[in-house]
Amino acid sequence: QVDLEETGGDSVQSGGSLRLFCHASEFTYMGYCMAWFRQTPGKVRDGVALIDTDGISDYADSVKGRFTISQDNAKNLLYLQMSSLKPEDTAMYYCAAGRCLPVHERGGSISPAEFDYWGQGTQVTVSS
Repeated sequence: QVDLEETGGDSVQSGGSLRLFCHASEFTYMGYCMAWFRQTPGKVRDGVALIDTDGISDYADSVKGRFTISQDNAKNLLYLQMSSLKPEDTAMYYCAAGRCLPVHERGGSISPAEFDYWGQGTQVTVSS
């Protein structure tokens, strides 16, 4: 069992910054890759950022250069630092854990099917 809990969601102005946190249960980062997804009502859950077991990250094109995924394994925390936020970034953000291929072996997008464990989400709202 891997327990995940997201915090840090808020309402911010366009162009602002926000940091999301995902607290994981003990040993979550041992042998798992971690990712952030986002979803708006009526739409599919889209991959935002992934960090593999080697600590290598990958991002959706829409957030490259603006978002940074990172881990603090000692604190069992996953982070998503978001900058230059846009209204289209508005979504419920979820962290996820699972077994996945290393970034250098990956192709295509970050798929929810790769991840077995999910948090409940934290809402990010970006206003114009």
